[in-house]
Amino acid sequence: MITVGAFEAKTKFSELLDRVERGEEIVITRHGHRVARIISDPPLDAMAEQKARETKAAEVMAEFARVREMLRAEGVSFTVDDILSARDEGRR
Repeated sequence: MITVGAFEAKTKFSELLDRVERGEEIVITRHGHRVARIISDPPLDAMAEQKARETKAAEVMAEFARVREMLRAEGVSFTVDDILSARDEGRR
């Protein structure tokens, strides 16, 4: 954690944001008293979780594409109505 005065924070705001983005915590003071704290939002571990979800979603979509191509090669096709009907049947 670093502490900076309000004037320095104003003049170096972009640099401070870069540091926060890398995980540092910044405390801003005015006349020697703490008035604000800048922290990363979302926390870095939440960003890693989001990236993992995005990666998993991409893997699932790739698997759907692989299965779709396999079915096409075997001459199997579904209409949108077939898919929606199967979906709705599973909800009963």
